Amino acid sequence: MLYTFMEMTRAAMLPWRTAANVTRNSLRSPLNPMSDTLAGRTAAAAADVFESLTRYYGKPEWAIDATEVNGLPVGINIETVLRKPFGDLIHFTRDRSALAAARKVKASSIEDPKLLLVAPMSGHYATLLRGTVEAFLPTHEVYITDWADARMVPVLEGRFGLGDYVEYIREMITAMGPGVHVAAVCQPGPPVLAALSLMAEDKDPARPATMTFMGSPIDARKSPTVPNKLAEERPFEWFRDNLIHTVPSVYPGGLRRVYPGFLQLTGFINMNYERHVDAHYAYFNNLVKGDGDSTEKHRQFYDEYLSVMDLTEEFYLETIADVFQAHALPQGKFEVKGRLVDPSAITDIALLTVEGENDDISGIGQTQAAHTLCTGLPEALREDYIQPDVGHYGVFNGRRFREEIAPRMTAFMERHARAAKGKAS
Repeated sequence: MLYTFMEMTRAAMLPWRTAANVTRNSLRSPLNPMSDTLAGRTAAAAADVFESLTRYYGKPEWAIDATEVNGLPVGINIETVLRKPFGDLIHFTRDRSALAAARKVKASSIEDPKLLLVAPMSGHYATLLRGTVEAFLPTHEVYITDWADARMVPVLEGRFGLGDYVEYIREMITAMGPGVHVAAVCQPGPPVLAALSLMAEDKDPARPATMTFMGSPIDARKSPTVPNKLAEERPFEWFRDNLIHTVPSVYPGGLRRVYPGFLQLTGFINMNYERHVDAHYAYFNNLVKGDGDSTEKHRQFYDEYLSVMDLTEEFYLETIADVFQAHALPQGKFEVKGRLVDPSAITDIALLTVEGENDDISGIGQTQAAHTLCTGLPEALREDYIQPDVGHYGVFNGRRFREEIAPRMTAFMERHARAAKGKAS
């Protein structure tokens, strides 16, 4: 009933949003004498804030048309490499002619490494990693997992649990071919490590050259944060009985049981409620002052942040049970479709872990735990890095990511790709 109530509320707000839009546009019209007055700017700013807070935010566009190489633009075309009901593998294909011209080489000689960014399936769309993608485009063939909103997937497509997620990851890596580099951002750490463990145990020729885990809850018992404590303090039945709802029939996935994105967003906002209130108050003041740069930065961030997707019931509850309550992976009890996962089987996939000093989602040590589990890896194939002065978001986005973390990741991948080629030859 909660989901249906939310849809009814959203529909009821439509006339008010329309009125706010009309008010804002009329007060900002150069033909309106009120547009240059403090009262007019204040009323327009209030209407703008109201509209932005009550709007329905759909899936954002990638808005990546080009990258820059040696000061020259290189066009980007987004292609779907593998299409699945609950998520696609997409490739940010660069214009090879423009790339060759920028590097002053022949197009046929370009062999940039393939990088798979595994985006989190935790409420936000993969576009949250737009900045991550952009950082690697000049030097890599970048692929990303583009997870589907569960409310848009018909129930006839079946269920999608944590084990299915692991199988999707393995299938996507295989589709890219051997020797790729895999980087898991936040939530996908445990299932990605599980997928690579199974590939290593099977001696799968498509297993990647390197694996990077960034702010991931490999072992959520380490430095527990507010979300970790919430997951442990409440019984499994509380999550099942209070957070799972039925998608209304107005969506393609009508009648599917899901953890709604709006509930996840509410939890995120409540964690930093005062910060969000202050941000919107500053946004209002900047609108009144006419500070275009600041207001545009606010819009860009919140247009992404307020865009949320639903998770299937089984994926969410299995993640709560296995990752955050039973700690199945570090306890050696994680299973995928009845098969026990053994990270010690990994012997030749170089490992990099990246954590943020001020991460309030995945505390220090949770990602580093991958080193403890991968006992079969020699020391030469391991590297750990803690980025000073960044929180969770800063681990994969922002200035410090672009200037400090991404170059470190690139150097790590290059070093171990060369080592892998040397062994193969």
